Amino acid sequence: PTSRRICCQIALILCLLGSSDALLSHQYTSRVVGNRHHYSISTRHVSRTTTSNHISKGEKRSYKQSSTSLAAADERKPWELLRFISQSSKFVTLPSLPFTAKSPTKRKMAVGESIWEAGNPNNFFNFAPLDDVVMGGASSSNIDNNTGIWTGKVTDANNGGFVGVRSTPFQSGSLSLDMSGYKGIEIRFRQGNGKRFKFVVRDSTDFNGICWTTSFDAKANGSIRIPFSSQVPTVFSKTVSGASFNVNDVVGLQFAYSKFEYDGKLNENFDVGDFALQIVELKTY
Repeated sequence: PTSRRICCQIALILCLLGSSDALLSHQYTSRVVGNRHHYSISTRHVSRTTTSNHISKGEKRSYKQSSTSLAAADERKPWELLRFISQSSKFVTLPSLPFTAKSPTKRKMAVGESIWEAGNPNNFFNFAPLDDVVMGGASSSNIDNNTGIWTGKVTDANNGGFVGVRSTPFQSGSLSLDMSGYKGIEIRFRQGNGKRFKFVVRDSTDFNGICWTTSFDAKANGSIRIPFSSQVPTVFSKTVSGASFNVNDVVGLQFAYSKFEYDGKLNENFDVGDFALQIVELKTY
């Protein structure tokens, strides 16, 4: 049930925050059993000692980011419980009573049809922030759905390092999108300053379900096409094996700006501090 998932997430966060000041690395693994995913979490101490000898030129940026992350990880900021509740509650649809429950209506999208456009009063969802506060972090962001301007500040404090915006439930959870027959989603954007973002498509309403993820560099004003065929299935930035994308039942969309790429690798086009991206439109192609 939804309430149990939220309680489990709160318990997980409190456990993480209750750890000592030692730097911790949390390893997430996933396995597929039938059509359900089971997650396990282990925690290990990470050595603070890093050697700078024999670092190749191509590794310098990653090494610099790692050193910065280790230093910032020592910084502790108070966890904002109210912000956590405010953010996470926007993406949960309360379960219906058994005798009133209805399956979401499926809407077949047309080629080139707009899924979301900044300032369009006919949008069937809004974007809302979902930052690392949900995992005990201190990064924060905001989005104006009238302009599509998403801004904020990313910090490594409390072992965090990401911000995001996620779609609210389509028509309050009563709608899903059938995108079969189309290649993917095209994104029009402005700003971005060359930073690397992630775009996520969700085919499950599970709060921490699989993210079908594609990384892209936002260079000035432009557009990019996200083919469904090249999406990477991830959970907490860890790749998942044995999963298949349900193009007939798209229920969520998401953007993220994170210090991590996949499987512990650092995002080469990421910096802590202020950022900005204007999301202009999403449409099928």
